[in-house]
Amino acid sequence: MKFPNPENAGPGGLLALGGDLLPETLEQAYSAGIFPWPEKDKPLLWFSPDPRGVLFFDQFKLPKSTRKALHDNRFTLTENKSFREVIESCATRPRKHENDTWILPEMVQAYCELHRLGYGHSVEAWLGEKLVGGIYGVQFHGVFSGESMFYKTSEASKVCLAHLVQSLMQKGHQWMDIQMVTPLLAQLGAVTVPRKKYLHMLLERQKQYSVRS
Repeated sequence: MKFPNPENAGPGGLLALGGDLLPETLEQAYSAGIFPWPEKDKPLLWFSPDPRGVLFFDQFKLPKSTRKALHDNRFTLTENKSFREVIESCATRPRKHENDTWILPEMVQAYCELHRLGYGHSVEAWLGEKLVGGIYGVQFHGVFSGESMFYKTSEASKVCLAHLVQSLMQKGHQWMDIQMVTPLLAQLGAVTVPRKKYLHMLLERQKQYSVRS
């Protein structure tokens, strides 16, 4: 599938309709600053919003309650242990102001395939044997895009995000794509940047990753 120039996206960031969720299509999309955001019973929708949500790690703010949960080792944290369970939990969690989830069954299958190929990643929070929180996203060419997170116990998702940020920083990342800034992510330090700036950041990060690889 050949995507249009992201700068040509319409109101709300809608750029294209149709296509598929094959790994090579998703790699092409994310590498160009585009992501799928489907709706049930509609052609597949692709977006490149303006402005774009970004979490700069030097601006990441953790609430005291989350720092305490980390300090107390309240949760057992793992990486890539239960990707499917995390994405399915994200798909079924209640959302304010939304009647349906955008994480449709075909999205679950597509992103589980990305995980199998090494592009999809998750962080899990456990209490004993019970999964109580998680976050998942994808990484292409050195750029990590956070997709969704969930919690069943207070602080669980924020602890997972903190673990993810620390892990990415250790690998040389300075920011992550979050697509849209929710009220929670705004409280944690996320900001929006103009699409043009985001696309420049994306390109520069890809160049750095290419040199290091």
